[in-house]
Amino acid sequence: MVARALSFGVVAEAYERFRPGYPVELLDLVMAYAGGPVRTALEIGAGTGKATRLFARGGIAVTATEPDAAMLAELRKHVPANVTTVQAAFEDLPLDSSYELVYSAAALHWTKPQGRWARMAALVRPGGVFASFGVPIQLADPDLKEAVRAARSPYLEDDGVPSPDGAAPVDRPMEWPGTELQEAEGFTDVRQAVIERRLTVSAHDYVGYLSTVSAYVMLAPADREQVFRRIIEVLPETVELDAEITAHLARRHQ
Repeated sequence: MVARALSFGVVAEAYERFRPGYPVELLDLVMAYAGGPVRTALEIGAGTGKATRLFARGGIAVTATEPDAAMLAELRKHVPANVTTVQAAFEDLPLDSSYELVYSAAALHWTKPQGRWARMAALVRPGGVFASFGVPIQLADPDLKEAVRAARSPYLEDDGVPSPDGAAPVDRPMEWPGTELQEAEGFTDVRQAVIERRLTVSAHDYVGYLSTVSAYVMLAPADREQVFRRIIEVLPETVELDAEITAHLARRHQ
């Protein structure tokens, strides 16, 4: 798991090019939940700064943390001046500062479960907000999804990241990490929200996106090249993606 978590640096430029950004609706959702102005935020696992830009442009002073030096270098090319950058894993962050908002965009599952929520609670100011958003991008057409699964299956049966609590989203109304937040001391008012989103991209850009997914990054180079060739062969020129954003929100006890 650690190797996969730190695998993205080799594809930092592709990550920036092919991963979609976040819509203003996400910022609006978090701000509405906060119920008042948010001046400071800590981002966990910032990657190349896709979410960083959204929150920084909302006037928030963001401290963006990222353990991978190459990803952080790419982030620094794209973020505004009100962003502070720190190379550090979540588990190594000092607990001598706290923030009105702590958030993680498609990165929380890479953090270690031991002590996760006690550490998170220490980083969020009393009354402040924690937010996590996941973007499990999938082909919208089920037939194409099956064709791609069959194409990759000799090399990779599953290209997703398993839910840390082992439960499929359909098994319960509250998905991870909301399931853990509901049990975590220090947090209350746990909510789950979905922002519907469809994107149309070229087949080559979709494969470019796959090149940033850890399961493919971890393949041997020859196998990765072969699986991408097989996938391209079964796709039309453009594809529609289901790129809905699932957000989880919680408030730190006063």
